[in-house]
Amino acid sequence: MKVVLLIAYFAVMVGIGLYCRKNATDVNGFVLGGRSVGPWLTAFAYGTSYFSAVVFVGYAGQFGWRYGIAATWAGIGNAIIGSLLAWVILGRRTRIMTQHLDSATMPQFFGERYKSQPLKIVASVIIFIFLIPYTASLYNGLSRLFGMAFNIDYSICIILMAVLTAIYVIAGGYMATAINDFIQGLIMLFGIVTVIAAVLKSNGGFLAALDGLGRITDETVSTTPGIFASFFGPDPLNLMFVVILTSLGTWGLPQMVQKFYAIKDEESIKKGTIISTFFALVVAGGCYFLGGFGRLFSDQIDIAANGFDSVIPTMLQNLSPALIALVVILVLSASMSTLSSLVIASSSTLTIDFLKDNFVKDMDEKKQVLTIRVLIVVFIAVSAIIALIQYKSAVTFIAQLMGISWGALAGAFLAPFLYSLYWKGTTKISCWVCFIFGSVLMIVDMLAPQILPAIMRSPINCGSIAMLAGLVIVPVVSLITPKPDKQLVEETFACYDKDTVVPQKTALGK
Repeated sequence: MKVVLLIAYFAVMVGIGLYCRKNATDVNGFVLGGRSVGPWLTAFAYGTSYFSAVVFVGYAGQFGWRYGIAATWAGIGNAIIGSLLAWVILGRRTRIMTQHLDSATMPQFFGERYKSQPLKIVASVIIFIFLIPYTASLYNGLSRLFGMAFNIDYSICIILMAVLTAIYVIAGGYMATAINDFIQGLIMLFGIVTVIAAVLKSNGGFLAALDGLGRITDETVSTTPGIFASFFGPDPLNLMFVVILTSLGTWGLPQMVQKFYAIKDEESIKKGTIISTFFALVVAGGCYFLGGFGRLFSDQIDIAANGFDSVIPTMLQNLSPALIALVVILVLSASMSTLSSLVIASSSTLTIDFLKDNFVKDMDEKKQVLTIRVLIVVFIAVSAIIALIQYKSAVTFIAQLMGISWGALAGAFLAPFLYSLYWKGTTKISCWVCFIFGSVLMIVDMLAPQILPAIMRSPINCGSIAMLAGLVIVPVVSLITPKPDKQLVEETFACYDKDTVVPQKTALGK
């Protein structure tokens, strides 16, 4: 049963990739789907790129164990800050300005916005370097569930996922990814609701499970009775950092922001906002909510020996074979959709922003698309090798890998990107300072955390602080550095003042 479902799932994914080949003949089509992707596909592409095995296995397990039912706040934050506000604040302006500047990637946006080739090159290098640990974490999370369901070697999981993702992304580009994301998103919505219901039922229902959670004590965490069933849990401060990293972080991640580049029209933004928020509330809220009950299985879980990544697989191992098959396909869907988004973002960035014009002159459309496809293979292969090394040496937990990646990328890009869309006074130097601050801080946190203050030694906390600091650094540096060229700024922001005729139901006439 499980094998049949997997084969059918893989066949559909590859089939869609081959079907979408006609939409992936030029850079605009391959990377952005021709900027004509509707609300449902864009919203699901955004959501499935957002949530992967990292959330379902890594974050839900680790933070559910640490904070109990209060971990659900992370899912609520993901829906409100990471989805609703991201679409409202970034969606329309990103779509308008990136089209005006004819930019297909985030580094290209910075390069055109500030007429700076070095800024574009450095941004592309940061993206390529820091997307790799995130991609490696996707494989790791999937391996836990494949091992539980099929008892097969981890290396086979890696190869299977890497090869199949590569096939449909290389064949069909962004449009194939978007259609597959929609199917994968439906599986995730149905799967997470079904799994939560099954786990709660196995513990006597929601009220009985909540009562059991309230009776659990862990004096190494807190001496307060019922703390794991409480509203804010045993550690509200560190929980807040988790919410910030996983929610606000999406505003500065190239693979997330790039979804707004491709959206079709105004109506698509309105619908996409609602759909994306609902998706995040169900999937992220559901994942963290499920993880919050992890301590009900504490007699079966050895955190010291197997780590937090073993929490969710242990909670699911006694479900029926059909439900386990659903869980595997759920997490496979989440991981493959995120992986496809990451490899398109990294390979297109490296091609368009780094190789083109700098190392390869006169790179036409066909050469660019071919190079992107080759780099997709390279990126998937490198991340798969790192995932194998990381797994065998047990370097770190999934959550920490994601924290390093998200912290560096969002710490470097969130503030410069946001201010560049809204504020004419943003300077090129402020972007440089934020790029350097965010990426260097996370490298220090990874290699020499002991030199940082105690609260910043966690990649989660450090990444959150990097993002928040960037929101202060950019305006402060912009105010004390030479003002940007007035003509360049006015030409850039002219796109927002362009007259557009709309129906009277949208805007009242004079």
